Amino acid sequence: MHVLFVHKNFPAQFGHIARYLVHKMGFQCSFVCELEPGVFDGVRRLQYRIQGGATRSTHYCSRTFENAVWHAHAVYETMKAHPEIKPDLVVGHSGFGSTVFLADLYDCPIINYFEYYYHGRGSDLDFRSEIPVKELDILRSRTRNAMILLDLQTCTAGYSPTNWQRSLFPDEYQPKLRTIFDGVDTSVWYRRENVPRRVGNIEIPPGTRIVTYCSRGFESMRGFDIFMKVAKRICDARKDVMFICVGSDRVCYGGDLQRIQEKSFREHVLKQDNYDLSRFIFPGRVHPNTLAEIMSMGDLHIYLTVPFVLSWSMMNAMACGAVVLGSDTAPVREMIRHGENGLLAGFYDVDGLTELALQVLDDPAAYRPLGEAAMQMIHERYTLEKCLPQMLELYEDTLAGRIPKAGQRSQSEDVAA
Repeated sequence: MHVLFVHKNFPAQFGHIARYLVHKMGFQCSFVCELEPGVFDGVRRLQYRIQGGATRSTHYCSRTFENAVWHAHAVYETMKAHPEIKPDLVVGHSGFGSTVFLADLYDCPIINYFEYYYHGRGSDLDFRSEIPVKELDILRSRTRNAMILLDLQTCTAGYSPTNWQRSLFPDEYQPKLRTIFDGVDTSVWYRRENVPRRVGNIEIPPGTRIVTYCSRGFESMRGFDIFMKVAKRICDARKDVMFICVGSDRVCYGGDLQRIQEKSFREHVLKQDNYDLSRFIFPGRVHPNTLAEIMSMGDLHIYLTVPFVLSWSMMNAMACGAVVLGSDTAPVREMIRHGENGLLAGFYDVDGLTELALQVLDDPAAYRPLGEAAMQMIHERYTLEKCLPQMLELYEDTLAGRIPKAGQRSQSEDVAA
């Protein structure tokens, strides 16, 4: 059996699956991406190079599709140049190196990973009502789905990491979509006991409370500005708290940099108030093992997001037994049950977030059961060991032709009817 994975990055969502298939199942696995070719842990990596892309003269609303077509064509040309690769199954991330043209190169099923379907209203785009939304951005939200819709139509089967994310996709395609989480690698993300209270060269004194925050980029979509408001109030209330903020001065999602004068959103936020920066540690991006140690040493982890793709960081924090205080938004509510395996408060509720945070910091030991329950949930439902069998079942059902087509009801729905 030969599986071809498609993603602009490597290993992305598929590296652990590919390694498992090679080493445990005896499969052949190839992976086409933008990185240099080679063989990595038994997985053959091929490189595609795009030859063009959207420019200023390309209509703003069609730039995403224009770029996606260039990626899809580059994937197609690369694989056509390797006729020795004859996959039995193609698996790709819709939107990151589309598989759409491979349907004309290979006579085999295609599975797509569908992470997000854009909506102009009642979505990440307009959730933060205080941030002006350009009319063209509302219009573009429809055309950003162009390649995703082609992949939905072309693929044999698809999956999304959470029920909420899957629910965003059109009803007619729901029969061939499943919910399968990526899987948490608990050989990396597990609770470390008696971790040295040190970040880089900075020692954190015994007895000091530690609050952690993690985001690939410090940005409004992940509520960095709200977090800092909460942190300021915590600082005012307690003198024994340090904040470790892991991430970088990138804006991965949204248009923060288009509406501020500063070079980074973090700089913009820090100018809005008088912060005691001696209480904050910004270590930048860190190695996963270091991040797991930071999450383990913390007394509280704060995770905020608008209704958007759920961050791996929240699930990793839960796997490390962190007591997570999250925003009461749809993707977070799917994982955190308030008072059972974490805490929830409104995204904008600075008072509520601060009150809950202070309650935890007043008596961290009393809230440790929430962290233990979070860790137990990950182990019961979201580890690689739990998610991989679901993924393999999807592969098997796809190869066996057991996936309903768009607009059809599944067999289970027919029985229920």
